[in-house]
Amino acid sequence: MRGLAPDRPPLREKERPLRCLYAASEVTGFAKTGGLADVAGSLPRALAQRGIDCAVIMPLYRCARTGKIPVAATSHTFQIPVGYRTIAGRLWQAALPQSQVPVYLIEQPEFFERDDVALRRGLYQYTSADGQVRDYEDNNERFIFFSRAVLEAVRLLDFWPDILHANDWQTGLVPALLNEVCPKHAEWDMRPRYHKIRTVFTIHNLAYQGVFPSDTMVKAGLPWRLFNFEQLEFYDHVNFLKAGIVFTDLITTVSPMYAREIQTPYFGCGLQHVLAQRQARLHGIVNGVDYGTWNPETDSLLPAHYDAASVAQGKPACKRALQQHYGLAQEPRVPLFGLISRLAEQKGIDLLVRVIPDLLDSDTQLVVLGTGDPTYHRHLEVLQKRYPRRLGLTLALDEKLAHLIEAGADVFLMPSQYEPCGLNQLYSLKYGTVPLVRATGGLADTVVDATPENLAAGSATGFSFVPYTPAAFLDTVKRALALYRELPEQWLRLQRTGMGQDWSWHRSAAEYESLYASLLRDPW
Repeated sequence: MRGLAPDRPPLREKERPLRCLYAASEVTGFAKTGGLADVAGSLPRALAQRGIDCAVIMPLYRCARTGKIPVAATSHTFQIPVGYRTIAGRLWQAALPQSQVPVYLIEQPEFFERDDVALRRGLYQYTSADGQVRDYEDNNERFIFFSRAVLEAVRLLDFWPDILHANDWQTGLVPALLNEVCPKHAEWDMRPRYHKIRTVFTIHNLAYQGVFPSDTMVKAGLPWRLFNFEQLEFYDHVNFLKAGIVFTDLITTVSPMYAREIQTPYFGCGLQHVLAQRQARLHGIVNGVDYGTWNPETDSLLPAHYDAASVAQGKPACKRALQQHYGLAQEPRVPLFGLISRLAEQKGIDLLVRVIPDLLDSDTQLVVLGTGDPTYHRHLEVLQKRYPRRLGLTLALDEKLAHLIEAGADVFLMPSQYEPCGLNQLYSLKYGTVPLVRATGGLADTVVDATPENLAAGSATGFSFVPYTPAAFLDTVKRALALYRELPEQWLRLQRTGMGQDWSWHRSAAEYESLYASLLRDPW
């Protein structure tokens, strides 16, 4: 980790705005597999609205080159060493939608233009002939190249950030390379400029770490002295996420509860001791919501619009449309539960399939949208045949339907085993769809349980449970059903309290700006 040099230069010229380069492996509008893309497409825009000079950098995937947002080549080319090879690249440029925030894309066709939906090839993984999803074997080389290209782009663009904000394992080597490689840059006058850059590293999901064979040290051009259990070594492998944690100036993750959880053996995924050692540099900031997209007052994908004052009038029209879509009985007072999720164990789908019979035998309806583990696909398909008029099922991704479920359901289910932040509970709050969650990670930070005390105080926004058991989940469902059926006025108050919460990106950006400023004032 970097030490404090006695002759450290001034961190920033006071006459210009704070400057941030946001490095991410995916950005919504260009390429997306999950929540990281949503953050990378929204937070930089919100930072720019606060006066920060912000730019984004990502790989130029095939889907980004051929997507709806225009991208254009620049004249900037470069050569990056990866092991014993030297690989050429070029910078392309675009802008985040509805903003002037520049997006720079790293072109390297061999590494980044292999994604193809028709061939079942994604950004990081592909589906083999036997139906198994596998990581690309050269992911270490791909993201060594990207990480080194990020630092080369800083020089080529003459965009010297005060803060280089890296995200997840794909950029985990950036702080290590900045510390170990940039001080030896061939151009002497570049060395002090790199030295002034401070780094922030955000963990979006600790379970994905980027673990590769030990010869990755050679490919990355990093000295073997770093291959030890306190720095890059992880069970005789190189761990990119660990590199980011160890070498960055500040670590953030996507909720305060998750920041605490990942320091424990249950949630730490083998890195809990490293994170505990850096506890003073670890912060949790809840992700935001783009209310320009997720807002029932203006959502163009809904059959009716409403706000907190008119939720009792507008929401039923959305419920009818959702029931009609799935062929469910159009009964306005039958409780309708919704779930939109990756169908994986992390998301609590094992709990869901075990409680569905009890849930649907209680005169309720359920709609499920998502894709994932084929085992859960089969379970849900069997249950859908058993309850054809009570269970609506779509095993796919469907953005329009996702908006209708958020608006049409009465209760949104998120029984996650763990959840670093979660976004659907935040969408649900805005849409007056009461979230029912397991109190973990960001779900615990954003949903206030409807206990009698919280209901009386007017602070309740949803329902939550702690034990990861079908019984605890079902008991909480029964609590929600009782309030919905027996106390409709309290239910309406619960909806309106949730709709009044501010989980916008403006709130998150203000917290990041404060964190950046504190790092520049007091780097160590």
